[in-house]
Amino acid sequence: MQIRQESAGDEQSIGEVHAEAFSVTDNPEAVPPEVGLVEALRGSPAWIPALSLVAIENEQIVGHVTCTRAHVDEVPVLGLGPIGIKVVRQNHGVGTTLMRAVIRAADGRGEPLIGVLGSISYYSRFGFGPSSQQGISSPDPSWGDHFQTLRLVVYREDISGRFEYAKPFELV
Repeated sequence: MQIRQESAGDEQSIGEVHAEAFSVTDNPEAVPPEVGLVEALRGSPAWIPALSLVAIENEQIVGHVTCTRAHVDEVPVLGLGPIGIKVVRQNHGVGTTLMRAVIRAADGRGEPLIGVLGSISYYSRFGFGPSSQQGISSPDPSWGDHFQTLRLVVYREDISGRFEYAKPFELV
């Protein structure tokens, strides 16, 4: 498996990955909101090309993850997501490899923190923990401990307050 930055011409394949990964079984024709979210993020000022990564197997894109600009109060941080993996490649390490790569890339850019809404058991494997335990409030209090953050190398203890995703997340 190869991990690389998204490049021009990958957009359709990335959309197909998210369409498959997030399809709803009772309405397989419906386009999942994550497809439009990635497109909207890509067109927004929050987009960070270096943090949009794809997994390639047999010259096909089988997974995608992105981090975009977010904020904790006025401090620039990152929001993770979406991450999508083709169904036939789920539970084969593609997501884990993408997660490790995007965390390394974020750390390499000198980013202080990544926030994510998702499975506690999945994201805790990468060091994420409940944001409330780190002095960061979730964009939506009903998310509880499912909103998690990961402190990166340059994290500062004075980063606290309300987490805010990039504007396109408000559409989901």
